Amino acid sequence: MKKFLISVSLLAVATPAFAQDEDLATFDPVGVRLPSAKEITVVATGSEVRIDRLGQPITVITADEIQSIQGPDITRVLERVPGLTVSRNGGPGSFTGVRLRGSDAEQVLVLVDGVRMEDVSAPSGGFDFGTLTPGGIERIDVLRGSNSVVWGSAAIGGVIAVQSRDFNGVEASAEYGANESYTADAAAGISSDQGAITLNGGYARSDGISAAAVGTEPDGFRQWRVGGRGRLNITQELSVVATARYADTRTDIDGFGPPTFSFGDTPEYQTTRQASGRVGLRYVGEALTLNTGFALSDTKRDYFADDTANDPSYGYKGRSERADLTGRLNLPADFTLDFGADSEWTRFSSDFDAEAKANLTSGHALLGYSTDRASIAAGVRYDDHSRFGSAWTFGANGSFELTESLRLRASYGEGFKAPTLYQLLSDYGNKGLVPERSKSYDAGLEWGSRNGALHASATVFRRDSRNLIAFVSCASLNACATRPFGLYDNIGKARAEGVELELGARPSDTLQVRAAYTYVESRNLTPGNANNGRDLARRPRHALTVSGDWTSPLAGLTLGADLRMVGDSYDNASNTRRLDGYPLTTVRASFPVTEKVELFGRVENVFDQSYQTVADYGTWGRSAFVGIRARY
Repeated sequence: MKKFLISVSLLAVATPAFAQDEDLATFDPVGVRLPSAKEITVVATGSEVRIDRLGQPITVITADEIQSIQGPDITRVLERVPGLTVSRNGGPGSFTGVRLRGSDAEQVLVLVDGVRMEDVSAPSGGFDFGTLTPGGIERIDVLRGSNSVVWGSAAIGGVIAVQSRDFNGVEASAEYGANESYTADAAAGISSDQGAITLNGGYARSDGISAAAVGTEPDGFRQWRVGGRGRLNITQELSVVATARYADTRTDIDGFGPPTFSFGDTPEYQTTRQASGRVGLRYVGEALTLNTGFALSDTKRDYFADDTANDPSYGYKGRSERADLTGRLNLPADFTLDFGADSEWTRFSSDFDAEAKANLTSGHALLGYSTDRASIAAGVRYDDHSRFGSAWTFGANGSFELTESLRLRASYGEGFKAPTLYQLLSDYGNKGLVPERSKSYDAGLEWGSRNGALHASATVFRRDSRNLIAFVSCASLNACATRPFGLYDNIGKARAEGVELELGARPSDTLQVRAAYTYVESRNLTPGNANNGRDLARRPRHALTVSGDWTSPLAGLTLGADLRMVGDSYDNASNTRRLDGYPLTTVRASFPVTEKVELFGRVENVFDQSYQTVADYGTWGRSAFVGIRARY
């Protein structure tokens, strides 16, 4: 399999942007402590806000933590987030779906440098995390719970915002390991008062394993990537910002080949070409902050029978163009107004479907009030879709400091997901579809911050979803005359509820430990449905991640370990096929040879556990890797 990924910076940083300071804290000229980049997020409001002033649960993973985990598999980083689970159709590089609090993978909005990454050419949309590696990433922000007031369509389960790196200097790394796996990354950046620019690139490949668990032929992948970001300051308040990204991916896949047509080894492969970018302006004044820009996302997927095929067996094309404006106005008496407007034009076609188009125009406002101890915000969004009509969305959240380090937070959020063009207008489409909708509730107590000396939190949550879109048979709708194979329809209701627990401690400068546990029940509540009351497919009820890192007295040698434990789940909606739970253990180490050169290595799945996240698909066994990193 071949995987090729390119990103090119145009002039500057994509927006919305995060604060860039990597210190734990900064101080103004009179010595008052200011929030660090690690304590600021944009995923809650679209503007930079301190996390401790939000009622919504948000996890921030920074570059240091990403690099300490090592390797090209970004899911090993994401699994430290409570409420997050992963399913994958084979080894790393295969299609990978990420769920938040029992949502569908397609109900999680993914942003990369401010650009929405859902694949509008896919039947249900969504983003394939198998195409994303951690190289060049500065931080990942994860908001759990519905938040369509700010982010619109797809933000039912939550929002995952990925930001590429912005730094001065040069850094390069390379690693080699199991299944003939190679990974190489490099980045270089310069910064001044007039602006900044950072470029990064990388290459990864692996012979892989058989995607089919019963297969013997390895299904590998290769990936090239280059990325960048920058900033050009026109004045002290006004900057030009832009990013661009191109991806060309080849993934070996297995299928249902003759003569038995049972799932097993086949020579098929898939190519995915992605192009995206954004250019805009950012204004930061004393009372007003504005971000405006134009974003583009284009995806082309083709499927080939084997390496001898000159033309694909079938393929899909999808394109999204989006103009947006977001801002924050500081009002008197500690009030703020976050606002935004956007318009998105999408189009889709396939070898079997003529080109179809749609437009979604939206506006939102979020009024907030904040003091040293309490914060509250509430907002509304209006969306108008050229195919299904309009939708209103509401949300509110609040945070109150009970003691110096303990705060109470709560939030209510609504979400919606517009039907995809495939669901509306393909041969299986239904022009009468309406958006999927959700109502999300959570409340929790939190002590300290995730990057502080001591952190603990407990959150209870619930999400009710309705109008869920599913493919149904023609007979159940009496539509066989016009749709002999079936069509999509709004038939589903579901509920996900549970609890999230986090604990972290840094008892000394050389030791840090973390734990995140989630219990979630995700059930089908569709009246009259044969599966009413059963668990939704591939939603384990239990998930626990425990990690620790210790810097020894031996010349800075750092040792680390991660334990991921996932409970049982079901592979199908009828709950007749069980996926057994599993524990996975990773041990890792890094050693600074000099101040600027570091050796590192790890062993994944130390105990060679046999497991599956999707029935009949293979997973990696025990795997070892070694590497080197240099910084200048």
